[in-house]
Formats: sequence, structure tokens, C-alpha cells
Amino acid sequence: MEGARIARLELRRKDLRFPFPEGLEARAAGRRIVALGRRAKYLLIDLDDGTTIISHLGMSGSFRIETGPVTDAPGEFHHARSKDEKHDHAIFHLEGPAGPSRVIYNDPRRFGFMDMAERTALEVNPFLFGLGPEPTGNELSAAYLARRFAGKAQPLKSALLDQKNIAGLGNIYVCEALWRSHLKPTRAAASLVTKTGRPTQQMELLVSSIRDVIADAIKAGGSSLRDHIQTDGSLGYFQHSFSVYDRESLPCRTPGCGGTVARIVQAGRSTFYCPVCQK
Repeated sequence: MEGARIARLELRRKDLRFPFPEGLEARAAGRRIVALGRRAKYLLIDLDDGTTIISHLGMSGSFRIETGPVTDAPGEFHHARSKDEKHDHAIFHLEGPAGPSRVIYNDPRRFGFMDMAERTALEVNPFLFGLGPEPTGNELSAAYLARRFAGKAQPLKSALLDQKNIAGLGNIYVCEALWRSHLKPTRAAASLVTKTGRPTQQMELLVSSIRDVIADAIKAGGSSLRDHIQTDGSLGYFQHSFSVYDRESLPCRTPGCGGTVARIVQAGRSTFYCPVCQK
């Protein structure tokens, strides 16, 4: 998509999870895509007029690429992807060096959405406003989390999933980071902060574990649960390295622990942890 010109943006319905921005088709037509980016779980499509299309996949959304007369999704998916055209809701008709192509947004459940904003005003956009630092960015530190967690009785796992504390950190990697740092997901977030507001050594280990988990997952190409694949069609393999996630009733992988991975539900999400070595 980068460098391509949007010959036409075709919207086949008025809304997804929310209505499409008024005039989105006309505003995108003829514009060149200068860059693709990401903020938390939002895809950012920067156009040459200073505007940005903001896209979120929701639960079932996906983009597929079509070139020429052949209709196909790139690569083999772990589970069948929807290519039913009745779920094709937005089509970017592109013109680029390799010729015409179509990038098609398909969403059977329509939980995804698109918005448009001035690039200089992204931080005040309703979807992006108030998001915390990225888990791989320099802004995330033990001192920062100590300020956010001080005085909070909220369970540690819930605090880590709060996008206002850390942007884009999801259920799988929170479970894995808590296991690596030997922290129980139900303990109070404030328990990692001293009375003087300083981060404990456990907080320092937690931040380090978050970074390590994300780095290892990126190196492995992500986690191919359900239907996630990379843009070149290959699967991610980090799921083969899970230490606790989706390993209920299996032995804990902490050397010498001897515990068994348990599963509980927190705020409607499955949490996997070791009751023995996570305190």
C-alpha cells in the first residue's frame, strides 16, 4: 500500500461497528499513501494531504490483497478466512508500480471500524486519546508503571490490559509476562509500588519481562491462533513457546517448580498462571 495511489475507495455499506466518516470515499480518492503505521491495535494509513485513515479489525476483520483476475488470500490460514464477498465492506482500489491491485476489508461480524483524522490531531482523536505508551517504547518504565499503579487495588492483570496504562498489550502476552516475572495475576497492582511511590524489584522484573515477551514473539513471527498470519502468508510460531497461555493442567515450565498451570476468568478473559511459582 505504501506509495500507491488510491484510485477509488469503495464502501459497500454505510457503517461497520460505527458509521463511516462522512465523505470518506471522496476524501480518499486520488490520494497517495505515504506511510503505514500503528498505534496500539489501530492501523494508521497516512495520506499525502495530511490526513490519516484509522482502521481497527475488531474480532473478525481482515485485509486481503487481490491483483489481476485471481481472487485469493495470501498464504495458508490456520483456520479458513472469510472470502465471502457479502462481507467485503471496504475496497481500496490502488494504482502502484506493480500495476492495479485491491486491498479488501472483510468483516463478517462487523466489529471493526474506520475513521479519518488530521495527522497532527491523532492524539486527540476519540479512539486514540489517552492511550498509554507502547510496550516496546522508551516511555514504558518501572517508574512510569509505579505512578500508574500506586494506590490501585485493581488486579495486576487487569491493570496491564488497561490500554490507558499500556497501549496494545494483549491477553496472551500479559499472561506470559506475569509468568516470567513470577507474579500472580490476581494480586493488587499497588503491591508492586513501595510506600514512597517507588517501583519494587518485582516491578522492574515485570517491565523487563514485558519487553522480552514482545521481542520473542516478534522474532517468532507472532502467535498464529485462529487466523492470524503475516503479510507474506507465513504463520507465526510463538504459540509453540507459550509457557502458560492455553496450557491448563500441564506442568509449569519454571525449572524446579513442580506446579500445574491453572485457568481462571478475569473480566471475561481467560487467565493462565502457575499457582505455585507466581506469587
